[in-house]
Amino acid sequence: MRALVRADEVWLALLAAVVGICAGLGVALINEVSFLMHQNLFALMPGMELSETPRLDPERAFAVPVLGGLLLGLSLWVLARLRPKPLVDPIEANALYGGRMSLTDSLIVAAQTAWSNGVGASVGMEAGYAQLGAGVASWLGRNFRLRRNDLRTLVGCGAGAAIAGAFNAPLCGAFYGVELVIGIYSVTTLPFVVIAALLGTLTVQILGFGAPPLNVTLPVDVPHDAYGIVLIEGIACGIAGIVIMRGVTLIEAGFRRSGIPIWLRPLLGGAVVGLLGCITPQAMSSGHSALYTYINVPFPFMVAVGLLLAKSVASAFSIGSGFRGGLFFASLFLGAMFGKVFAGIVSIIPFVTPMPVGLYAVVGMSGMAAAIIGGPMTMTFLALESTQNFAVTMAVLAAAIAATITVRRLFGYSFATWRFHLRGEQIRSAVDVGWIQALTVGRMMRAVPVTARPETSLDVFRQEVPLGAVQRVVVTNHEGEYVGVAHPADAAAVTGEHRTVRDILHQQNHFLLPGMTVKEALAVFEAAEADALVVLDGPDTRQVLGLLTEQYALRRYNEELDRRRREVSGE
Repeated sequence: MRALVRADEVWLALLAAVVGICAGLGVALINEVSFLMHQNLFALMPGMELSETPRLDPERAFAVPVLGGLLLGLSLWVLARLRPKPLVDPIEANALYGGRMSLTDSLIVAAQTAWSNGVGASVGMEAGYAQLGAGVASWLGRNFRLRRNDLRTLVGCGAGAAIAGAFNAPLCGAFYGVELVIGIYSVTTLPFVVIAALLGTLTVQILGFGAPPLNVTLPVDVPHDAYGIVLIEGIACGIAGIVIMRGVTLIEAGFRRSGIPIWLRPLLGGAVVGLLGCITPQAMSSGHSALYTYINVPFPFMVAVGLLLAKSVASAFSIGSGFRGGLFFASLFLGAMFGKVFAGIVSIIPFVTPMPVGLYAVVGMSGMAAAIIGGPMTMTFLALESTQNFAVTMAVLAAAIAATITVRRLFGYSFATWRFHLRGEQIRSAVDVGWIQALTVGRMMRAVPVTARPETSLDVFRQEVPLGAVQRVVVTNHEGEYVGVAHPADAAAVTGEHRTVRDILHQQNHFLLPGMTVKEALAVFEAAEADALVVLDGPDTRQVLGLLTEQYALRRYNEELDRRRREVSGE
């Protein structure tokens, strides 16, 4: 069976279908757990979601996030000792590890996300959905021993199917998997992700958890002169998205610098969320239900501003204090409120064609999500499948592109890649760069054939290493420490008595380390202007481990680049 999956794409398509079904089941399970927690912990009316309820009992609104945060904090403290390594998400797995994820870690993330959302923290559940779908996909792929590129594709299938099921939007989910988790558009990967997204959506629909279309008033057609305002809104969404991402980071850094123990931080974050929840329940939970309920409600300008600020603060403190979840769901509600605020500002500007507030809300929803999460095509298809209005979708695409370019130009990261950057990981997308990390100097180096001592006379050196025997000789002292490189050709050209190998040494301070990547090694070669360099165990101990030539490093680098190109093109 493993051989069939590796040899025939039809079997990989069937595996993608299985992954899609599993992802859909995971979405339904997390939704049900979260819904039951909301119903019981917050004493909601039957069938009512947390973020859509008009008011909450203040005692429950405050106590549930606080106590829930305390329990989550204690679990984080325990997990930090049992599993000290950070949990790997789908984007990081595909970028660095060829799609390899721990199923146990994925189950932990899914459980933490469901719990965080269930106790009212303002976090998106997409982190749990995508993590669970991708984790199952990675587990299946590793059991079938898929190739690196196929495993990355299957991880994208799992994440994409989960998002497709969550939003009842297979095209949105498919492009989420391609844009954000696989990182590259390719005709060889898209069909499998689409299959998984379709099965994920159908599974959620069959189980009765499919999201309804957005009930929002939209124009039949968007006039041409409105596109200028739409582009301005997209740019404004990009700037607002940067502010929100920076805000989360500042709060997270503030908690870290404060010295507050990790187990206490979610309690404090829950207190902030609870206080905001006493004012407006729309600040709590993912905001998904609030989006569907209130996107078409004509809020007064200051009410929309208040909801925007409350949700922003709640999301920043929830994620910054350690609650598990994402910003995708929250960014949709934030964007809708931002669109209403933008509509209020535009309405007082003369010579602007009046448009329904719903248009600005949908454009803001997708623009804000594109700014924070990335993936302009993902958000465009989400708008299309949620509104079923093609004319508005064109405006959404323009705004999403404007927001994406604004963030890339002024900030350079999405929310996920920004957090990787803060950890020291050079990840700008899910594009596979792990092979570069794996192609190290230690894997490419060769043994040193001949060594010499620096005090050896050149007469003896010429006898021991005749001209033409080798191109270079590594020179070490009596402790085996690297001193430099000597070339027999230089020894043949030097005359005079009492001359030693020390007189013809080169590259005394240029060397490689075994942990360097091939790109780092090539940069050292260029700086040293050398065609070969010695590999040392460290700059202090200077023990010789091997030798690497620039020609061989370039050849291996080009071979790997060509292999990735062939994988992408399907050759």
